[in-house]
Formats: sequence, structure tokens, C-alpha cells
Amino acid sequence: MTRSLCALQPLLLAVSFLSSALAFSPGFPYGSSKVRGVNLGGWLVLEPWITPSLFENTGNNNIVDEWTFGALQSRSTATAALTNHWNTWITEADFAAIAAAGLNHVRVPIGYWAFEVGPGEPFIQGQLPYLNKAITWATNHGLKLIIDLHGAPGSQNGFDNSGRKVSTPAWHTNNTNVQRTNAIIKTIANMVKNNPNNVPIIAPLNEPAGFISSDMLAVTKQYWFDSWGNIRFPFGNSQQSNTVELIHDAFQPLSFWNGVLTYPQYEGVAMDTHIYTIFSVQENQMSQAQHISTVCAKQGSLSSFDLWVIVGEWTPAATDCAKYLNGRGVGSRFDGSFPGSQRVGSCNGQTGSASSFSASYKTFLRQFWEAQVISYEKGQGWIQWTWKAENADEWSYQAGLANGWIPRDPTSLKYPNICG
Repeated sequence: MTRSLCALQPLLLAVSFLSSALAFSPGFPYGSSKVRGVNLGGWLVLEPWITPSLFENTGNNNIVDEWTFGALQSRSTATAALTNHWNTWITEADFAAIAAAGLNHVRVPIGYWAFEVGPGEPFIQGQLPYLNKAITWATNHGLKLIIDLHGAPGSQNGFDNSGRKVSTPAWHTNNTNVQRTNAIIKTIANMVKNNPNNVPIIAPLNEPAGFISSDMLAVTKQYWFDSWGNIRFPFGNSQQSNTVELIHDAFQPLSFWNGVLTYPQYEGVAMDTHIYTIFSVQENQMSQAQHISTVCAKQGSLSSFDLWVIVGEWTPAATDCAKYLNGRGVGSRFDGSFPGSQRVGSCNGQTGSASSFSASYKTFLRQFWEAQVISYEKGQGWIQWTWKAENADEWSYQAGLANGWIPRDPTSLKYPNICG
């Protein structure tokens, strides 16, 4: 009898390991199927370049982000404008169109102020019912929804898309800011803990600016660990959720994060990296072929990293020409109107309506789009920024579908060998 038990022990251990390995069951087969998705940018977090009219209609040039949108006009005026925007910018018809385009994920940016507003913070609330609508609409159309906390108290990067444009991000300098953010992640995790099939991922913070200091990186790394506990253990006991934590690389090489939050000690973690080739003078000076070769060169790092890697933001745009892309009232590096830049060429025909795009430019957009899709699927896949924009069709998935540089089926490639 003892010998039989001894003989069975390796089998029992194997079964035990298998059951623990199978205990985590995310709502999408990450690791075997590719993420193909789009961001719903400019909806629940304002961005001047996505909806310039919303800012221009205020008549106040000092309104440059969601903070000043609430602070520098009457509250009733701002609330009415925001409510109309939330009701009209994204509707269930958009989710139907996204699903019809063969995509499987939507990433929904939302700010901390949707959940709680502190003393002296002029943010206007009302976004949460729309987040809940988005979850319902995604469910109705078979899409997986990623909740992305896009702005944190004090701003984690100083960008207008964090809710508050500032020269010095302060999120990491004040423990109260971090504690508030952790509390919001607990709230989000509790919202979706029983719904991993429809909301399989929480991204606990978009684009913390790791490039500003070692302190920012240290606070961010600790925050990723804390978020893992908050996302994976929302039930108040040892039961784990099936929700994936999507951490951002904080603008560091993937290699910086080697061994951080890795299996088997940590389970259910994916890495978000954002790949743009337009936010420096040197990148705007690149030829179209150089833009393509640059993204093709990302394949090795994406395929070899020790976490699932999703390219959570990218664009077929190859210039920073889109109006207000660098901030309301700020120019572009491509045409030399950005401070300290050198003119590369005219922005005419590079941005705006697709009706102004040449046939050769549309061909390039298709080639660049495909080079990125091919390259990012060497990792776990991609989520393009963004679904729609008022006047920057080169960024818009919707416009790309309508004008032919994005295929109706994202696996239908004209240039399968574009990366050689």
C-alpha cells in the first residue's frame, strides 16, 4: 500500500500543479490568440486634439485639458457640454462597427475623477454610467473591454490626457495621491471581479512618466505590485479573480522589467507598451521607409519578453501634424511650428480629412499599418489609438476602414512581407 502511494506521488503532484495552473482562467485566451483592438480615446477623458471643437467652443484659449474645462467656465456650461459629448461621441453603434471590423478588444480610458474628486479639484463627474454602458455594449457585441485608468491624482505624466497638463508631474511625490489611486483600483476591481469574460483586463495606470526620475520608477514599480494584489484579490479572502493586470512599461525598455511580476510567483500580468515614431524631431525627420523599418525592428523584443506584451497604443500616423496633438495651441515638429524644432515639410495632406490625402499617402498608411500589425502580433497583439477623431483621419481606425488603408478584416494583408 505504501509503495503504491509512493508510486502515485509524482502523479498527484502533477495533478496538483495542473490544477493550480488551470486555476487562473482569464476571459480571453491570452498567449494563444492575438489581441486586436482599438482605443476609445477622447470619450471619458478629454483630449484637445481628438475633439478640438469641444475646446474651441468654450471661447477660452486657456482651456487646455479636462481640469481647466471644469475650472475656467461655468459649471453648468461645462456639465452640459460634457454630457452631450458623452452621449454622442461613442454609442452602441460604434461597438457594433468595431466588432464588424473583426476586432476583439476595446480599451476605455477613464480618469480617477470619475470615481472620486478631492477638495479643490474642479473635475466634473458623470462618466461612470457611460463606463457601465460600454461594458454592456461590449458584451452585446462580443468584445472584450479593458478598463484603463488614464489619469491619477497629481498627474502621472503631465500630459493633457492625464486630465491635467502640468510641467512637473506630482502623482509620485505624494503618498496620498498613490493611496487614492490604489483605492480607485480596488473600486474598479470590485466592479468587475465577477465579469472576467467581458472585462478581462484592468490597466491600473496609463503612461507613468518613468523618464523623469528614479523616484517615479520606484513608486511606479511598487504601485504595480500593489495593483496586482488589488486586482487579483478583490474578494476579501484568498480567492483570486480571473482579471488580468496590464502594467505599462513607464517608457522604459522592456528589459528594464525583466523578472518583475513574473510567473509562477505572480500570475495574470501583461505588459503594455506604446509605440509611436512621431514625438521627437528625429522621428519626424525619418523617411516613410524608416518609419516602417523602425516598427519592424520591435519584433524581437516583443516576442521574447517574459510577460504577455500588448502594444496598447500606436498609430499609422507618421507625423505629429494633427492639430493640438502636442497640446492645445502648440505646433508640430514636422512643420517647424513646435518650439525648438526644424521644419521637415508642410502638414498639408498629412493630417485632417482623408479627402485631402494623396493616393500614395494612403498606400503608405496601409503599409505602415500592416508593418505594425505584423510586428505587434509577434507579441500578444495590439490596440490602435484611436477609434475616431474629429479632424485627424490618419489616426482614426474608423476613417481608415472607410478610406481603405485599414482592411475590413485585420488579418487580410496586402503587404505580408513588408518587414522582409
